[in-house]
Amino acid sequence: MPTPDWFSQLLLGTKFSPDLTALQIAQLYEHYELLIRWNQRMNLTTVKPGPEMVVRHYCESLFFSAHLPAAAKDISVLDMGSGAGFPGIPMAILRPCWKVTLIEASQRKAVFLREASRHLVNVSVLAERAETSRAHGEWLVARALDPQEVLANAPRLASNLGLMLGLEDFSSIQGDKRIAWSVPIRLPWGDRKICVYGECST
Repeated sequence: MPTPDWFSQLLLGTKFSPDLTALQIAQLYEHYELLIRWNQRMNLTTVKPGPEMVVRHYCESLFFSAHLPAAAKDISVLDMGSGAGFPGIPMAILRPCWKVTLIEASQRKAVFLREASRHLVNVSVLAERAETSRAHGEWLVARALDPQEVLANAPRLASNLGLMLGLEDFSSIQGDKRIAWSVPIRLPWGDRKICVYGECST
């Protein structure tokens, strides 16, 4: 099925969007279609299909991924509590040279993630809790999770940390001496969310 113009225009229609190929847009739309179908049977997202879903899930995840300050071309990233695959699947599509592992404790959501990533060779799925996972990567990323919970796992799972969260949530962890935070980057869609990246102290 061809990708509809409105979907492509939302992904490409602002100066904040990273460059995307036609293949990447088609891969994102394939995930979007699958998410809508599966969401009728299980609770993957409460956001209604349409422009809001594209901006909230896809545009934000791409923005977050595009600003991740990775010096190396080939890196490994762990997406903690991936849920419906955000930000991990858009990240893997945007950066096909990165190895992205989706960590999801819910077995049902993990089944969805495996189906959604079948054609993405740089994605793997771990159906387990981050607290007991033996996975390790260069980056640990998360969105819509308790930041304290992410920080508790960060040094063990990865030496670098990337979060998409609200300003208030960041203020609760900003003073944590275990993380050297970079300057937060405001998401451009006006809902007081930021991307923040940090290095864990050893």
